Amino acid sequence: MPSAARVLLLDAAPGELLGRELERLLGHGLDVTLNLRRVERPDEARAAWAGRVAFTDLDLFDPAALVAEVRCGGRGFDAVKSRAGAPLRAGFLAAATDPALARPLRAIGRAGAGTDHVDLAAAARLGVAVTHTPGSNAEAVAEFALAQALALTRQLVGLNAACQQGAWVSPGPSRGLSGLRLGIVGLGRTGRALAVRARALGLRVSAGSRTPAPLEGVELLGSLDELLAVSDVLSLHVPLTDATRNLIGARELALLPPGAVLVHTARGGVVDEHALAAALRDPAHPLAAAAVDTFVHEHAAFASPLVGLPNALLTPHVAGMTRDAMERAALRCADQLAALLAGRPEGVPLARP
Repeated sequence: MPSAARVLLLDAAPGELLGRELERLLGHGLDVTLNLRRVERPDEARAAWAGRVAFTDLDLFDPAALVAEVRCGGRGFDAVKSRAGAPLRAGFLAAATDPALARPLRAIGRAGAGTDHVDLAAAARLGVAVTHTPGSNAEAVAEFALAQALALTRQLVGLNAACQQGAWVSPGPSRGLSGLRLGIVGLGRTGRALAVRARALGLRVSAGSRTPAPLEGVELLGSLDELLAVSDVLSLHVPLTDATRNLIGARELALLPPGAVLVHTARGGVVDEHALAAALRDPAHPLAAAAVDTFVHEHAAFASPLVGLPNALLTPHVAGMTRDAMERAALRCADQLAALLAGRPEGVPLARP
């Protein structure tokens, strides 16, 4: 009987969801190695799961550490699972699929929608299937984007800062939701979920999409420029691809109507952060404020020209991190990896180059 397929769990679901994810993977008969570096209480996890899973401790954002892990002892892994988006580039993929390994890499799982952290062309060339969980956090991200829009349009960030400093500030009146038009770039699962919620609160909604599908109460516009020109609130919901990198730059921001706000919960790199910072520093610019949840440089490498700007609401890539969404993504990813490793790819969503 062949030995169980080996899975490297680079970053498990947090808190008590860790146990559910591990149980799901083990229930599929997989041999799991858990990276303790991304576990909240590693000593407790080691004590609780000793004898059932193996352990490692590595920085998943260090390409050399990733390569060393898959080469260790010549064992290799049949699959690697990531949640935070470890950089699985061509060098790692070449090392992980080395035929000399006992277990060359066959599959990568992402508990989330985006796969821009994986070199999809190299994965396809090397025969590595890449699965993800599109839609698993669509509602969570839509709710977060709506919360950001409300915080910016009602000036909650600045008003809170003033009150925290003991100042009683009375700004001019804000515009009500029914007086605002929301522009959505990307009408996929998340964009559509946001549109439905925004409509329920009285906003007028327009959208632009590469593959537009009618949605009740949403005006579909033919070009990005048209959408920008009417968007009091602009919300981005597109993947990071060659076509969308720096999709929103200085020229696009200048097309927004006066007093507009930007909500960015898509992927780091879709917005030119330097152009956005310059716009927010300019009191004459039509862009009044921005909420940004995703950045070009994240985690330990986090840095952005937006840091320190009072009209920028910055959050650490948490839009999709609700309990339900994270559990759904983790368990779905576990099931999909198990199916791929068992030679049952039917119905498993795969990311293509």
